[in-house]
Formats: sequence, structure tokens, C-alpha cells
Amino acid sequence: MFDFEAPHTTSEREVFSVSQLNRRAKQLLETHLPLIWVEGEISNIARPSSGHWYFTLKDDRAQVRCAMFKGRNQRVNFAPQQGQQVLIRARVSLYENRGEYQLIAEHMEEAGHGALQRAFDELKLKLSREGLFDPAHKRALPSLPRHIGVITSPTGAAVRDILTVLKRRFPSIPVTVIPVPVQGKEAAPAIVRALALANRAGLFDVLILGRGGGSLEDLWPFNEEAVARAIFASELPVVSAVGHEVDVTISDFVADLRAPTPSAAAELVVPDASEWQQQFRAYAQRLSHTMSRRLLAEKHHLQHLSKRLRHPGERLQQQSQRLDGLELRLGRAIQQQLTRQQHRLQNLTLRHRAHNPAPLVRQWRQRIDQLRTRLDRQMQQQLKTKRQRLSEAGRMLHSVSPLSTLERGYAIVSDESGQVVRTAEQLQPGDSMTTRLAKGEVVSRVEKVKP
Repeated sequence: MFDFEAPHTTSEREVFSVSQLNRRAKQLLETHLPLIWVEGEISNIARPSSGHWYFTLKDDRAQVRCAMFKGRNQRVNFAPQQGQQVLIRARVSLYENRGEYQLIAEHMEEAGHGALQRAFDELKLKLSREGLFDPAHKRALPSLPRHIGVITSPTGAAVRDILTVLKRRFPSIPVTVIPVPVQGKEAAPAIVRALALANRAGLFDVLILGRGGGSLEDLWPFNEEAVARAIFASELPVVSAVGHEVDVTISDFVADLRAPTPSAAAELVVPDASEWQQQFRAYAQRLSHTMSRRLLAEKHHLQHLSKRLRHPGERLQQQSQRLDGLELRLGRAIQQQLTRQQHRLQNLTLRHRAHNPAPLVRQWRQRIDQLRTRLDRQMQQQLKTKRQRLSEAGRMLHSVSPLSTLERGYAIVSDESGQVVRTAEQLQPGDSMTTRLAKGEVVSRVEKVKP
């Protein structure tokens, strides 16, 4: 601080020369004021042979002298012109020779583009810190969308490119264009309303938001905070397709997927129908081969089971054959017994003739008659017993035979693959089934299943 109160004596006064005062003022300005950003209109620009630039920066109320030295102005990527609006980063100084304060510019950019770029960077940093760009919030696109919503200008080249690609790749998917302006002050509010409308409609399962290329000013609606938050709040996945591949907007960072161009967005949203058809044909061929192998294996299994399953008639034949064998054995045994008895009778007859034992002969004849009677009775009884056992075995076989079950009015139900159906849950409405009766089969279709 300077104390300008006049002292009482000359010896107490600190007197500055003009140069000392300007130097002290310069030091104070350069020490206490940091680098600052200043925006204004260029006037009175001069470019001497030294390579330095001298100009005045003004607005509608004031002006300030500026200097930009050669080492700094060589980094400026445009040639500033009289009346051009610029944005400079400068330090405050003072030109000692004339006692005028001035700005020493260290960086210069065009004001319009620079301001927009600065606003872009600030909003990008803000939304990034809030997590709007976090990959954890990104929603996956449906593999095959049922209905696609396109939010864009209805007259631009972008909508034509999108519709052309969608029709070429998968023409059967319905597409609805939600018209909005894509540049100007009305664009951002219209886009926000269109996103809300698409979410409320309940028709779509994916949205494409886009437009063709343009300058930063043209694309600015897609850098608006309201649009970014509307995209983040959307329950439907959003594909951002703004401008050309080199254009980047805030919408690209917030959207669930960023497409380099509108045409690329259409290719990312829908699959290629021809590729799907080719895959379906391959699946159908694999399914056909698998079914053929399965049917062949089931056929072999059925043949194996058929060989193992013996018809009840075969068992009856075996039992009948066994009975015939027993009958033959019994006949041979009786014949052998008769033969032995006959031989014995002959021996006795010879002995009788030798000794003439008439009473003994009569006795033996009676005994033989009794034995023959007993033998006949035993033979008849044994035959009767065998026949009864055979009859009982036949009845038992008949009772456990599926044929007898069918004759009592029951039926055997099998499905299309020939498997026997034991529970209602094995069939579904529309299935075909075969009902085997005692005589014949009935093929029918299931209309309702009651578990």
C-alpha cells in the first residue's frame, strides 16, 4: 500500500520519478494479478517487422491495449483480423514509457469456437464426475429389436441413410421416425421431448439419436446438458449417431453405444437377415441330421426290445410241447410197464404149465386184473392232473397277457415316438398318439391334458 498523506517536512517525503512509479505499478500488476481470460473484439491491429502483434481489445463499453510477442503468436493457428471476436489468455502489465496498463497475451483463439469448446470440456468433466459416462450404466442392445425408433430430422441425409441400411439388413423390423430439429435453439428441447415420448410409447426397444455432420455450432444441441440427462434417464437403450466419425459430442459419451455415422448406427442396431437365414439353414440341417440319428438309434433299440419280448403264444406253445413230451413219456412208461408185466405173465404161465398150479393162476389173474385196474386209474388220474395243471398254467399265462387285458376293454397308448404313455404329463395339446385295442389301432390327437 502506498501512503499518499502529505508529510509536514520535505525530508519525510518519498518522492518517485515517473519511471520509478511506472516500474512500481508494473511490478504490482504483474505480481498480484494471475493469468486471466479476456474476450473482446480486435481493433487497431499492427504487425511490425519484429513479428510482434499490437492491438486493442474492446467491447461496447471499454477497451484495453494488448501485445502478443513473436514467440507466442507463432502458436496461433489462425490470422486475427480487424473486428474479429477473440478469446485471449493474458497477464496484466504496464507499458512504462507511456504509463499505460496493457495485456500481454500468451494464447489466442477464436471466441465463438473457443467458448463452445470450453463449455464442452466443462460439461464433459461435470457429467463424468457424476458418473453419467460410467460403463456400468450402459444397457445392452437387443439382439433382434421388435421396433426401432429413430429421433432425427425427417428431411436430412441421415434419416435416409439409416432407413436404407435398416431396410437392406432386416426389412421386416418396423421403424418409426420421430421428427425433431437437429440444430438451432429449438433442437435440444425437442430432442428431450422426443426421448421422453419414445419411452412412454411402449412401442420401441431401441432408439437411434442422430444427424449428419456439421460444425461444432451445428452439432451443439447434442452437447446440451438437458439432452445428456434425457439420454441417461431413458429406460430404452440409445445409440448416438451424430455427425461423422471425427465428430464427438456429449451425447456420444452418455449413450449406451456410440456409432461413428448414422449408417453405422443402423448396422449396429439390427443383424444381417441374410446371415441369420444362413445360420437357420445350418441349424435346420444339423437338427435334421440329429433327428435322423436319434430315430435310427430308437429304431435299433425298439428292434432289440422286440426280440427280447416273447409273445404269450410262444409260452403256450412251449407248455403244450412240454405237455406232449410228458404224455409221450407217460405212454412209454405205461408200455414198458405192460411189457414187463406181460413178460412176467409169460414166465408165470410157463411155470404154471410146468407145475399146473391152477388155483395159483387164477389168483395171479385176479391180481393182474386188479393191478391193471389200478394202473388204468392211476394213469387216468395222472393224465387228469397233468391236464388240470396245463389248463391252470394256460389260464395264468392268459391272465397276465396284454392280449387278455385288451379283450377286457383296456387299451395301450403310445406317443409319436412309440413310447408307452403312462401319465398325462407325457402328452401336450396337439400331440399325436396311437391307441392299441384288442383288435386294431386308433390314431388320435390330444386336445386337452388333465394331470
